[in-house]
Amino acid sequence: MLWFYESFFPVVWIAFIVYWRIKAAGTKANQRVEPAASGILRALAFVIAIVLLSTTLIPLPWLYRQLWPSGLLAFWIGAAITVGGLLFAIWARGYLGRNWSSVVTIKQGHELITTGPYALVRHPIYTGILTGFLGSAIARSQVRGVIGFVLIFVVLWAKLRMEEEWMRSQFGETYATYAQQTTALVPYLF
Repeated sequence: MLWFYESFFPVVWIAFIVYWRIKAAGTKANQRVEPAASGILRALAFVIAIVLLSTTLIPLPWLYRQLWPSGLLAFWIGAAITVGGLLFAIWARGYLGRNWSSVVTIKQGHELITTGPYALVRHPIYTGILTGFLGSAIARSQVRGVIGFVLIFVVLWAKLRMEEEWMRSQFGETYATYAQQTTALVPYLF
């Protein structure tokens, strides 16, 4: 049974990434794309966060300091939060359809989506991914999980800020009104 607990999070994250890559095919052509350096830095941050969460080979003992009791309760709470977050991101990805991109873009024929999960928050994919990392950090119960979560939060917040600017320039007052009615990441809070 130990193999289940050791492989659960890697399997869930790999399945999510594979699904994400498959769904990337067939999106609309780009009209405007962020500089490549931004995407590369973001990818590097994701790799660092994933390494932090998935290995115990980093020779910095303080990374493995327990922040709360580990065990089955932390594992299952973290697993439920991770799966719930990633399913929320998948739901949001489905609503974006061909407007989706892994980098900040304006697509040809770009549409502003405000229904489904986009009625709850403006960036539900980021909400779902952050929730997934939060669940993984809870299950780890160690400093390294919190660092990984904070790193992903900072990276996605920077991406969110750029995306907000681009959406405002593309959709004008329509986006401004949407932004006043809907929070960025956490429904009814923030």
